[in-house]
Amino acid sequence: MNILFVGDIVGSPGLELASALIPGYLKKYGVDLLIVNGENATGGKGISEEHARAIFALGAHAITTGNHVWDRWDSKKVLSGDRRILRPLNYPRETAGNGFIIVDLGNKGKAAIVNLQGRVFMQPIDDPFRSADWVLSEIQGETKIIFVDFHADATAEKMAMGWHLDGKVTAVIGTHTHTPTADGRILPRGSAYMTDVGMTGPYDSVLGMRKEQAIKRLLTGTPHKYELASHDVRLCAVYVQAEIETGRARAMEHLVYPPFG
Repeated sequence: MNILFVGDIVGSPGLELASALIPGYLKKYGVDLLIVNGENATGGKGISEEHARAIFALGAHAITTGNHVWDRWDSKKVLSGDRRILRPLNYPRETAGNGFIIVDLGNKGKAAIVNLQGRVFMQPIDDPFRSADWVLSEIQGETKIIFVDFHADATAEKMAMGWHLDGKVTAVIGTHTHTPTADGRILPRGSAYMTDVGMTGPYDSVLGMRKEQAIKRLLTGTPHKYELASHDVRLCAVYVQAEIETGRARAMEHLVYPPFG
C-alpha cells in the first residue's frame, strides 16, 4: 500500500501549493491512502468547513489536526460534521470529534488513521501512550495498516512514541513544530518514523507567522496579532510504502518542494 502524508497546511499559501502539487504526487507514487494535517488551513489557525472540503476534493481520506484546531469558534461543528476530520484521540472523551478512523480502500483492504497529541510543553490532556495502546486494541482484527500522526512539541516525547509503537503500527510521523527533521527512517520492527514532517506553508516566516510580529512577541514578552506570512511556500510530506498483510513499512521518503538549499 502506498501512503502519502502531507504536513501541516498553513493558510491559503499552503493550501494553494498543496492543491497544485498533490495530484502529481498521487500519480507518481500510485497513492492508495492520502492523509493531510489541516489544523492550520484557515488563516493559519484551525480549519473551516470550506477548507476541509477543498482538502477532501484533492482525494484525502482523512484530515488530522492538533491543538490549534480549537482556535476557531466553529471547531466543534466542523469536527462533529465529518468523521474523517480527526482531533487528537487523547482529549477527554466528552470533546467533540473522534480521534481515529478506519477507511475502506476497496481491493487494498482497510487502513486506520490515528491522531494523538503530546503533553510535554502542551495542554495536560490524557496520556497519549495509554490512548495509543487502547486504540490498537480496538483496531486489532480490522487492519494491519495503521498510520499515526503524533502532534507533539517535545522531540523526546515523539521519539519515545515511535519506539513504543515500533512493530505495532505502520508509521508514526510527528507534526506540530512546523520544522522538518532529518531523521526519517524505518525502525527495527518495521514502523516508519520521523520526528516532524514539517509544514506545508510559507517558510519566510516564524512557523508560518510573519517574522516581524513573531520577533515583537519575543522582544516584548507581550501578545501581538498573529499575521500569516506568504512567501517562500513549500510542501512537506512523507511517502510510506507498506505491506498490506503485515502492516510493516518497506520504504519511506521525505518530500520537500521546492527543496531547501
